[in-house]
Amino acid sequence: MRIPTRQECYYIMYKMKMMDHIVAHSLQVCRVAMFLADSLEADLNPNLVQAAALLHDITKTRSIETREDHAQTGKQLLISLGYPGVGDIVGQHVLLDEYFASDSPIEADVVNYADKRVVHDKVATLAQRIDYIMERYGIEPKRREYIRMLWEETKTLEEHLFRFCSFSPADMENLLGPDNCSADFSEYSRVNETVAVGTG
Repeated sequence: MRIPTRQECYYIMYKMKMMDHIVAHSLQVCRVAMFLADSLEADLNPNLVQAAALLHDITKTRSIETREDHAQTGKQLLISLGYPGVGDIVGQHVLLDEYFASDSPIEADVVNYADKRVVHDKVATLAQRIDYIMERYGIEPKRREYIRMLWEETKTLEEHLFRFCSFSPADMENLLGPDNCSADFSEYSRVNETVAVGTG
């Protein structure tokens, strides 16, 4: 399976002209996902988790104007770039194709859940994230119903994941510690400044 390195992910993000706040969100989701992947008693590919977490919102910036389903167009973009395994997970970061597809956690579970634990670039509780989603996107009754369904699915996913973990969901924020990923964002900027100079 081809998996882009962190630097290659940064380059893809740069080429897709991701807004800075979406980059910052993606960096924090990656931080949470990698922490979980390291903490869970499961056979996970950390490189796959890292790439999918970094790239989960790869078409989010343009979706603001196009109104496209950014999970599915992100999946298709990554498949077209030769990363179908990463694309498959990106396509499931909003809603998993199948909840509990395996008895033990898989990479798609981790990335999906990590995204639900980050509001902007800050680690949050699941309830805080759902409140944010409801306030921002839950204007229409059908949309609110969908968000409530998503909440129930994610709560069940959380319970499943943390059966393979030595700490509770409530402990995770303290264990991670405060970090807005500013060092990672600086690295992202440095990598892409080098690219810009090289192609300028």
